Order: sequence, then structure tokens, then C-alpha cells
Amino acid sequence: MFETVLFDIDGVMLSEERYFDASALTVHELLTSNRFMGLQSVSPVFGTDPTDEVIHQIRRDVFQNDGVLERLKNVGVNANWDMVYLVFVSELAAVLRRLEESSRTSEQVQDAISHGWTATALQRIGEIARTYFGGSEYRVEWGTYDAIYRNATSKQDLFEAAKAVLPPSDDHELWLLCQSTFQEWYLGDAYSGKQAGKKGFLTNEIPIVEAEALGGLLRHLKESGVHLGVATGRPQTETEVPLQHFGWWSYFDTANVSTATNVMEAEARVPSARPLSKPNPYSYLRSLTGLDDPEELLATRVPLEGYRQKVLIVGDSIADALAAQRLGVSFAAVLTGLEGKEARSKFEKLNVDYIFDTVLDVNTLF
Repeated sequence: MFETVLFDIDGVMLSEERYFDASALTVHELLTSNRFMGLQSVSPVFGTDPTDEVIHQIRRDVFQNDGVLERLKNVGVNANWDMVYLVFVSELAAVLRRLEESSRTSEQVQDAISHGWTATALQRIGEIARTYFGGSEYRVEWGTYDAIYRNATSKQDLFEAAKAVLPPSDDHELWLLCQSTFQEWYLGDAYSGKQAGKKGFLTNEIPIVEAEALGGLLRHLKESGVHLGVATGRPQTETEVPLQHFGWWSYFDTANVSTATNVMEAEARVPSARPLSKPNPYSYLRSLTGLDDPEELLATRVPLEGYRQKVLIVGDSIADALAAQRLGVSFAAVLTGLEGKEARSKFEKLNVDYIFDTVLDVNTLF
């Protein structure tokens, strides 16, 4: 019997839909808001309080009916911040390619980012584009993803491809800009501490299974002596608030909860180790051990020996499965992620240990 069970959150406990909505809105804002590039697009006009109908249309456009999301997931991209960055870069690169036709604008672009990838830099590039394109206003049509990432077969491939199409600069600074803008959308003014006029989605989470039923599973595992942990791509606030709201937080020892906040802190301390987000097993190793020293954790040799029968990871994505394999522990896939039951064949190809319809089926192992 397993002694420890580590859970992912999105696609396992809580629906990812609002995360994907926020990701699409972020990419859309970066390209079309006057706060950033201010370009026209085929999507609805930018606004900070879109209706559900507008949100759904923007998501369909940005992620090409979720086809782009599936391609990102299939090569191990699990963090929404990464998704925002990669999709935004593909659209930004399309603009930059057009501007490269003029040596004058190329110099202007380089000057725009001379002080880094700031909101001001994006505003300036947008101004250059509008001036250069003149009467034939450039319109974002959301079809550029494959032009850059067609041959990518891993998360590393994607980031290398993104870096290759950007002017020489600190691309991580651009990633941070994408990340902070996403946080405004997801947290909203009440939790982000900003006055961007955004309501946020944090108080509108959707549990995948009935909240009391999941609470019952966690309580049963805890009473059976199983140690419970979490490793999620969510930051700390986005992890703690909804888990407290649904009554699940008390079943986890905080030392065994790893979030994107912890991963970013580790990357800041050991920049050479980036990226540490899934499918890197770092967050799961941190949750398993309860250690908070990045250097000590990174010095740990994986896969761990003798842990396959002791530790079970429960996740919905390829990134989770790859992290479990690299860590040397067992993995239970749940078919409640983006692709639903259609993901079964992909998990079968990875020879995962268990495939369940929902997280509640974990109970059959205890």
C-alpha cells in the first residue's frame, strides 16, 4: 500500500477551464490593449470586464478551438504562464517578421527593447507597427503558433524556438511580464492588489467532482495513515484560497504543498536550473521530502530508489506522468483534464501504472 499520495490540482480537483480562459484573455490583452501593443485583431475589442460569450470567443480564437492547448499539453507544458508566453511570442514574432522588411524599423524595435521587455517596450513596438503598416492596419488573426513550434517535441524545444525568434534580449523578462498580466486576470483586483478593473476567477472555481466526495476521499486516506501532499502549477494564493473554500486544505501538511511560488523562488536562487516547473520533478520531490532548500533538492539523485511502491502521484497531464517517471514513483492518470477520456491512449503509451475516470477512483487502491 502506498504511504504517500501527491496530488496535482488542476484537472484533478478543480477544473482548468477558468485558467485557460484567463490565459487567452492575457494573450489577447498583450496584443490588443493600448496598455501594451494596441493592435487590431479578429477577436472582440479588448475590455477588462468581458461577458462569458466574449471570453469564449477570445479563447476559441487565441487557442484555435483549444487545438493549441492540446499541442502544448502533449509536449509537457503544464503551467499557464508558460502557455501565455509561448502563444504570445508566436504572435509577437509574426509582427517582428513583418517589421524586419525595413532596416529602419528593425533599429527602432531594438531601441524599443533596449531597456528590457517592459509594457512600454511593447507599446513602442505596437506604435512602430501601426506606423509601418499604415493604411493596411495589421490584424492579429491567431494562426501563427505552428509557424514557430511545428517541429517542437518537448517543452525545451518550445522555449528554444521562442528565444530564436526574439531579438537578442532577456526573454525571461518577457515571460515575467506575461506572468504578471495573467495574475491580474486570474486573481482580480481583490487579490492581486492592483486596480486593473478585473474581477478575477479565483472565487469562481469549479470542482471536478463533488466537493464533499473529494473531502471524504482525503479524510479516508488521512485516517488510513497515508501522508498527503500537493504539487501544483498554481501560485500559493491560488492554491490555498480554493482548497480552504472547499474544505480540503486541512488534509495537507503545508510543508508538503509545493506551488509555482516555490518553483519561482527556487529558480531565482538557482537560475541555471531553469525551468523547474513540470515535467521537471522538482515540485513533487519538494512535496515528498518537505524540504525547502533548492540546492539540496537539486542535488538529490533521481529516479529515487525503492519508492515505486511507496509513493503515488495523481495527475491529469503528460507533464505529471513524466515527472513521476523521472522521480521514480508510481503514477495514476485521471481522465478529467483538457482532453478527457480521449487522453487514455496517450497515458497507455507512457505505460502509466493506473488510469482512472476521476480522482475518486484512487480509493480503490486503499
